[in-house]
Amino acid sequence: MADTREKILNTALQLFAKGGYEAVSVSDIAGALGITKGALYRHYQNKRDIFDSIVRCMEERDAEQAAEHGVPEGTAEEMPDAYEEADPKNILAFSKAMFRYWTEDEFASNFRKMLTLEQFRSPEMGRLYQQYLVSGPVGYMADLFAAQNMPRPKELAVRFYAQMFLLYSVYDGTGNKNAALALLDDLLDRTAEQLAAEKKRGKKNGK
Repeated sequence: MADTREKILNTALQLFAKGGYEAVSVSDIAGALGITKGALYRHYQNKRDIFDSIVRCMEERDAEQAAEHGVPEGTAEEMPDAYEEADPKNILAFSKAMFRYWTEDEFASNFRKMLTLEQFRSPEMGRLYQQYLVSGPVGYMADLFAAQNMPRPKELAVRFYAQMFLLYSVYDGTGNKNAALALLDDLLDRTAEQLAAEKKRGKKNGK
């Protein structure tokens, strides 16, 4: 039962990533799975139920990724001590891991592609796109940098995350995925060094 539900989610998300959420019907999903619509409805009520399950799955995966890399799972308001105590090395490792997660993990990659396709067609999809891939990550990094007493945390967060955001497209469009990953690692390493230097300067100047 659980395996069938998971197969339905994976197949639906693959189709959503290629054609967009609105363009895909329950019949399309059932056909791709080689089952009837009736069999699919035994597991999910409708296409919206499938989509809601995909989003819940992404929320759970996000929390797991954060916990695995030793960075806060909640917001700065919910976990102020965890933000202050976050290890900069863990933040860097988490950022590299998240890039690989959003590009190499099939489920996460298809979710990213679906949101990229649908962000201008649906306000809800636009909000999810911002939450997972734009303002959400930038805000999270800004809160982490602020808790680390870095000067101009929002500016630093944009500078740090902009590289990842651009390289999603580079990764998707290149035949040499390893080169894109190596470039990302090098850029983040260099930026992390610059951030550490700015943090030291900020402390010297009493900021």
